[in-house]
Amino acid sequence: MRFARTIQAAAMLAAAGALLTPAPAQAAPGERVAAPVREALAALPVQAESRDGYERSRFRHWVDADRDSCNTRAEVLKAEAVDAPRQAPNCALDGGRWYSRYDDVYFTAPGALDIDHLVPLAESWDSGASAWTATERQSYANDLGDARALIAVSAKSNRSKADQDPATWQPPTVGYHCQYATDWVAIKTRWGLSIDPAEQTALTETLAQCPNVPVEVTLAR
Repeated sequence: MRFARTIQAAAMLAAAGALLTPAPAQAAPGERVAAPVREALAALPVQAESRDGYERSRFRHWVDADRDSCNTRAEVLKAEAVDAPRQAPNCALDGGRWYSRYDDVYFTAPGALDIDHLVPLAESWDSGASAWTATERQSYANDLGDARALIAVSAKSNRSKADQDPATWQPPTVGYHCQYATDWVAIKTRWGLSIDPAEQTALTETLAQCPNVPVEVTLAR
């Protein structure tokens, strides 16, 4: 829903003739860039990936950045709840209802959900994060600045996906494929990550069947 509002706003910018302001190559962290998704995909650097040296522990995640007793996982659950859960001391959540977009299923227990990094931590390492500082990797792993980066999904679908990219895994819900590919491009753009040739082919093939919607992001790096 928040992404839909972003798309509507970006479409208004496009209609005004401001499809790319500024160009990604010239933009700096904190600036907003917008482009049709196929152009945004074409702008991503393409290169081979390497997982050498990857360890999940290199991405400190589920921190409580604002010290309000709710860590990143809880913040995402609260933000994405269809029906808000009850919040007890120390941010213990109970009740509520959530929709898993990957497999088109509703859940009423927070423990039934995983918080998925849309672009997995290992995939980010492969495509650029291996060169980042520990602070940058922590920011990526706890990215609450873009609603597309972290999403609440069923544990089953998240574990089926694991660290795969769109070349080897797509959400079981076929009707979500366009949104998934669009959001993947958005997060790779936001963080200045590359794509590999197989990933590029899969995204190109998917997005060729989708509306060429404007994508707007705030650059994190």
